[in-house]
Amino acid sequence: MGRYVIRRVLQMIPVFIGTTLLIFFMVYALGDPVAAKCGDRACDPATAAQIRHDLYLDHPLWQQYLHYMAQIFQGDFGTAYNGQQVTELMGSAFPVTLRLTIVAILFEIVIGITLGVITGMRRGRPVDTGALVLTLIVISIPTFVTGYVLQYLLGVKWGVIEPSVSAEAPFNELIVPGLVLALVSLAYVTRLTRTSIAENTRADYVRTAIAKGLPRSRVITRHLLRNSLIPVVTFIGTDIGALMGGAIVTERIFNIRGVGFQLYQGILRLDSATVVGFVTILVIVFLAANLLVDLLYAVLDPRIRYA
Repeated sequence: MGRYVIRRVLQMIPVFIGTTLLIFFMVYALGDPVAAKCGDRACDPATAAQIRHDLYLDHPLWQQYLHYMAQIFQGDFGTAYNGQQVTELMGSAFPVTLRLTIVAILFEIVIGITLGVITGMRRGRPVDTGALVLTLIVISIPTFVTGYVLQYLLGVKWGVIEPSVSAEAPFNELIVPGLVLALVSLAYVTRLTRTSIAENTRADYVRTAIAKGLPRSRVITRHLLRNSLIPVVTFIGTDIGALMGGAIVTERIFNIRGVGFQLYQGILRLDSATVVGFVTILVIVFLAANLLVDLLYAVLDPRIRYA
């Protein structure tokens, strides 16, 4: 196991370099970071030249990338448009989005897997048909529509929640935004679990466990569910990074000052340092989540061994 982890970490290094290199080139080659520093009015040539020199923009693009990576390993992600360090923005934004992601993942795991097991065990029955129709409706409705509807009904009309999340963003205020963020993924988890359960119920090892007289609950939890969860765990693992990076719409609706909010502000103001810095961290989150998923395979299926 240890050698496998080391090998996977080494494999992640070229992926990280290639991904960040592509992101850096796309942002800095296609945009103009000086424009964000000058605001609406264009800088005079002398000021623009000084800004380019200070930001290391007067060098070739590949040298800019090497300089940027050297700064990252020193903990310096650059300066945002408002003069604040990008690391300070990360320190305030990532904990908020992490809490939001935890709430969303819990909804996916608890509700999605539970519904998937129930419908998979009752394939073709009314509860299965109803769940399939319901999940199809959820998938078809855009997140911003669901978010605004729930915000209006629960926050404005009925007063059950606050329409906007406070700056501290505690867990109790993130329940509805987390549900909005998780709804589409929850529907996919339900359908994926349902399909996997329905296929494995006809497997030989399940019939053998039933023939041996094992309790139905033990057959489901110890045998059927563990083998059926492998594709579900793969989806949820990759969805962690997607939720953290794709929460722009949800955070805008509920005024949550997290990663999505900061990315939106960075894109809106052509703030290259903020965009590249936040996306770099999200790349690391994606890679770490995928490594964790690979290690969970051995926990779910004892037949999987890593050398």
